[in-house]
Amino acid sequence: MVSTPTRTRGKEPRDGKNKATPRAARQPKGLRRHWRSFWESLEGKSKAPNSSTYYLILGCALALTAIGIMMVLSASSVEAISEGKSPYADALKQAVFGVVGLVAMYVISRTNVNWMKKLSWWALGAVVVLLALVQVMGNSVNGNKNWIDIGGVTLQPSEMSKLVLCVWIAAVLARKQKLLNRWMHVIIPVVPGAGLVIGLVMLGNDLGTVIVIAAIAAAGLYFAGVPGRMLGIAGAVGIVGAVLATVSSSNRICRITSWLGTASATCTEQFDFDFQSTNGMYGLAQGSWTGLGLGQSRQKYNWLPEAHNDFIFAIIGEELGLMGTIVVLVLFAILGIAIFRVVVRQTDPFQRTLAGGIMVWLLGQASMNMAVVTQLLPVVGVPLPFISYGGSALIMSLCGVGVVLSLARGQLPPQQRPRFLPRRSPKPARKRT
Repeated sequence: MVSTPTRTRGKEPRDGKNKATPRAARQPKGLRRHWRSFWESLEGKSKAPNSSTYYLILGCALALTAIGIMMVLSASSVEAISEGKSPYADALKQAVFGVVGLVAMYVISRTNVNWMKKLSWWALGAVVVLLALVQVMGNSVNGNKNWIDIGGVTLQPSEMSKLVLCVWIAAVLARKQKLLNRWMHVIIPVVPGAGLVIGLVMLGNDLGTVIVIAAIAAAGLYFAGVPGRMLGIAGAVGIVGAVLATVSSSNRICRITSWLGTASATCTEQFDFDFQSTNGMYGLAQGSWTGLGLGQSRQKYNWLPEAHNDFIFAIIGEELGLMGTIVVLVLFAILGIAIFRVVVRQTDPFQRTLAGGIMVWLLGQASMNMAVVTQLLPVVGVPLPFISYGGSALIMSLCGVGVVLSLARGQLPPQQRPRFLPRRSPKPARKRT
């Protein structure tokens, strides 16, 4: 009896052999294929590294800083005149801070950021000392105790702690790269160190900064390669801590109830968070598509508190309209995509974790600020990076961009790295007669 050969499904190859296509070689179909191609183009891994990422980060940072100085001038001029000050006072200060931040950004971008590893512990200690001094001899503004005067200069250590924590967490987890599958090495010393900074900032009632710092710590753990189950448990513990911190404060409870529209009469009389958020929405609504015109805001006439600071996005929407807010959103989106490309191309764990932490810090804080102004989140005091008034916030944001620029520059071949001055062409040698 002759056995009949079994037939394979589908058409047989002409040579008679069964060439099954491996799963890895199969192309995804439909929506999955489009999603994969979109994600690959977003990462930019298929293309050779070039200087476009560097210039996208630099251009977006410069554009947002310029918009910020212009809008600070517009939003603060009326209130400054009512207080007997020059209408240009706050804008000039912001411009000076911007120049200082740009110089620091340029210097950092031209160095190898690995030197930050050696100073990470010293920097964390200095920030902790400054945060402790804020609680002893600091200044309180609108219920938040965040500022301290040193030698006639007002500093906000909580803003400095964001960049310092990005560097410190990256340095610590990079040294423990092979031990991150063990609980103790993941928790110690990252969780106590970040918890100490969060606790000191919480004493100053700055809930918004606490949320940003917690996001930086979570981003550091994620980009360092901590297993997902550990991240899930850490996230659950963080949520429980946030709920307890909210329930323990009447101020925070009123923020939530005002956002939900169920605020009690006591909350309305003591805090009245609805007033600020409602006037912010009025500003966005009056701006319509094209805005009332630069300098023509009505809410800045002492109707909108913190018009040049936390709620400056509402003034942008009122004066420049929906088109102006879209420009700001697009600039932040391009900045985020460019930084993300720097992150995914990193092979060094310290540099990958550092860039990822800075990305989450800048993009997360910007998203939170715009969500608060548009009433997608309760009112929390978080400035809009590069745009809101504040010297410490602007300088630290530009320093963070300088770190990412240094990493982007290091990914390029030496001949493609951007230079401040063009390279001089060598002079032709003279022929001897």
